[in-house]
Amino acid sequence: MAETALQAPAPALPKPSMFDQPRGLWVLSGTELWERISFHGMQALLVLYMVGQLLLPGHIERIAGFATFRSIVEGVTGPLSVQALAAQTFGLYVGLVYFTPVIGGVIGDRITGRRLAVIIGGLAMAAGHLCLAFDESFLIALLLLIIGAGMLRGNLAAQVKSLYAEGDRRSADAFQLYYVSINIGAFIAPIITGALAVAYGWHSGFAFAAIGMMIGLGVYVAGQRWLPADAKRGPREHRAPLTDGDRRRLIGFAMVWPLQIAFWIAQSQVWNVYNLWVRDHVSLGLGGFQVPVPWLQALDGLAPVIVMPFFLALWRRQAAKGREPDDLGKMAIGCFIFAGGTAWLALAPLVEGSDGRAPILWAVAFHLLSNIGWLYFTPIALALYATRSPAGLRGTLLGINYLATFFASTISGRLGGLYETLSPSQFWLLHAAIVGGGGIALIALGRPIRSLLREDG
Repeated sequence: MAETALQAPAPALPKPSMFDQPRGLWVLSGTELWERISFHGMQALLVLYMVGQLLLPGHIERIAGFATFRSIVEGVTGPLSVQALAAQTFGLYVGLVYFTPVIGGVIGDRITGRRLAVIIGGLAMAAGHLCLAFDESFLIALLLLIIGAGMLRGNLAAQVKSLYAEGDRRSADAFQLYYVSINIGAFIAPIITGALAVAYGWHSGFAFAAIGMMIGLGVYVAGQRWLPADAKRGPREHRAPLTDGDRRRLIGFAMVWPLQIAFWIAQSQVWNVYNLWVRDHVSLGLGGFQVPVPWLQALDGLAPVIVMPFFLALWRRQAAKGREPDDLGKMAIGCFIFAGGTAWLALAPLVEGSDGRAPILWAVAFHLLSNIGWLYFTPIALALYATRSPAGLRGTLLGINYLATFFASTISGRLGGLYETLSPSQFWLLHAAIVGGGGIALIALGRPIRSLLREDG
């Protein structure tokens, strides 16, 4: 099989900036920060908006093409209530947001170049947020956001590595700093959009998301001189044939990948039905102040930053004693911890007050616990794919790693309809069983998977 070889000259490194890093890193991180403020701000409102307004009589009839969309969805799922339809729509949207970067990366590589792809993506996302201001253009808005995320995310982070020459010691810290911007954006966004939605209505929150995306795009365009040049297409060359070891590792990844879906089904529900559960079952009053529901989503941006240094130190101490779990062991632990977090939600009735609601600290504890599980699972799975994939298929397999989120989000959207037929405790215990089952399978299949994924020699 032939493929296009991408040949780029060694980048000319810009002068150091903050923390002795190329200035281009701060341009890319600043763009990512505002893109995440835009995305997570909108995501925190979407289910609440659909259930509380958009899908109710007087609004749903005005959505262009929605009757056709609903008939297609219900042709697969059967009739759906407003709440179930909102959960399924959200699941499809988030799933496609994680699917399209695979296509966007190919377009950036082979057609437009990465710079133009990022600009196109940012403009599409900003337009999508603005379209959310009108009932009629809701589906158009989601389509623009899906396409925009694919173009932008498929090409933005890929530019980070190109800022560094081979062997540059600074590249080891670059992605850590880049992902800090993601977490900061995920923390800030729900706070701002949640407050705006409470004070001025849903559309003010969506308008802020559009403004955030335009700011991010402005940062990117203004910092062009600090960014790596787009790679130039070189002559076609033949890919080296797969070795027996390569084929063995592909079988190993085929065994791991379905178990990743089990984790992401539960994680995706935190973006989806969890907001409705908080609205209905958590006491959000603090003194005379009512905490907006989306504010709890902000903890998912803050918690990893808080817990990561402790667990990195723990793993170093375990490694020094020869007791650090390997990648599969950590992923299994992450599944069990996340299962404990969702089971924690199921136990909320035990601490309900006279108003029939659990204290807000119960939800805060869930976010802390679930993000410890995320830390044990998500970065470790990414490292597993990055280090054990055959060299000629590494990019493809990293894309397949992210596709687990696409399938999981679609499934979690379907499971969201059960929230109306099961009690909240039963609903969360179901998800605890799914992600916990993934952990059990990782342990049960650990020996053959390790044998398949072992490095040659």
